[in-house]
Amino acid sequence: MARSKDVGKDHADTVAAAMSGMQSLSRTVADFCGGPDQRPQWRQTLVEFDHGWVFLISAGEGAYLAVSASPEVDMAEITFRMQQLVGQLGKALTSPPREDVKA
Repeated sequence: MARSKDVGKDHADTVAAAMSGMQSLSRTVADFCGGPDQRPQWRQTLVEFDHGWVFLISAGEGAYLAVSASPEVDMAEITFRMQQLVGQLGKALTSPPREDVKA
């Protein structure tokens, strides 16, 4: 839906597809964090790399907010700011499912 100005469209599309896969995998393994009678809800995915972090949170139905950050980032602060942004943008971040178009 949107990208930082210094991220090219093709790269943003590739990252968006990867983020979609990451959130799907994260939701699938959510029960790894709970007991047999629990259904834990996915909240956030966090991935660490040599040169930083990737944060991924839900931003509405069918929409996610992903942020990359340097290794020195205040993790609690960035998560808080991401939640604030999602709250401010509200329904603007909801993405309806794609429809099949018959050609």
